[in-house]
Amino acid sequence: MIVESSAPTRVDLAGGTVDIWPLYLFHQDSITVNFAISLPARCRLSSRPDNKILLRSLDTKESAEFDGLESLWSTDRLRMLARLAYFFKPNPGFEISTGGTAPAGSGLAGSSALNIAICGALNLFTGAGYDPEKLIQIAKNVEAQVISVPTGDQDFYPATYGGVSAIYLTPKGVFREELPVDLDRLARRFILIYSGQQRNSGINNWDVMKRHIDGDSKVFESFEGIIHAARKIVVALRSGNFDAIDAALEEEWFHRRLLSDGITTPEIEEIITRARKLGAGGAKICGAGGGGCMVITVPEGRRQSVEEKLREAGVHVIDYKIAPRGVEVKVIES
Repeated sequence: MIVESSAPTRVDLAGGTVDIWPLYLFHQDSITVNFAISLPARCRLSSRPDNKILLRSLDTKESAEFDGLESLWSTDRLRMLARLAYFFKPNPGFEISTGGTAPAGSGLAGSSALNIAICGALNLFTGAGYDPEKLIQIAKNVEAQVISVPTGDQDFYPATYGGVSAIYLTPKGVFREELPVDLDRLARRFILIYSGQQRNSGINNWDVMKRHIDGDSKVFESFEGIIHAARKIVVALRSGNFDAIDAALEEEWFHRRLLSDGITTPEIEEIITRARKLGAGGAKICGAGGGGCMVITVPEGRRQSVEEKLREAGVHVIDYKIAPRGVEVKVIES
């Protein structure tokens, strides 16, 4: 049997870091907002004629072979892949290979998208039959096991469902609302740029989480500002008033930079300044900050011209579309 899967990555517009449990419970009406993009993570899972287990990452060029499921729990090699395979427990005699299309350390939730793609493939391959919401819980919990710090909720929803999402973070649970947005029109208003610097979300998020729980008032107020910006963006998306996103994105970025000295870098600020001289509006880093990608708004009809001028200046502009669908799994050979 051969199963293949793919899941989109995402651009987070506002509310990141707020989505880490239990931080969102300390704020009123916590929310994040994001959209899925066409830079998928992929997984291929196939049976083997022997009892070997072979795991392979096409991104890192690393591979590992195991004699049984129990060894998957304790290995330090390809830990995400190994822990997910250990959880689903396919009958021995299988091979899993994975790969992504987003830049490494991009802040586009590539690891979470890959997690969902692997979960989707294993769910079908083993006949486990978990529904999408349960797969999100499995993916989130296994990722926390692997990175050894708490992980947020929002990144798993665009990978699972695609489109544009408002994620409500409540005492009752986490809920997604699909926002009815013209995806092509929205994509024309955003440029995606890679700063050239990789980042580590676990480091920044863990520092912020500890300070929040310890009662740091500056972190609390920054979270309040980030949530306020997220609400404004949801209103703008619902109404189709995309011009209003500029100021809200700037508000989010202002408060996010106050969370930690490592959120922005001189290189990031230089790119933002250059883009604004070309007519760009709001800007913010994707993910936890410290490097990776950034998203910048542009007026209607200006995306192509601004992108061309940025590329001429040596800026790494990423081509993308908003992905209308989430994880897709198919049987290639039964």
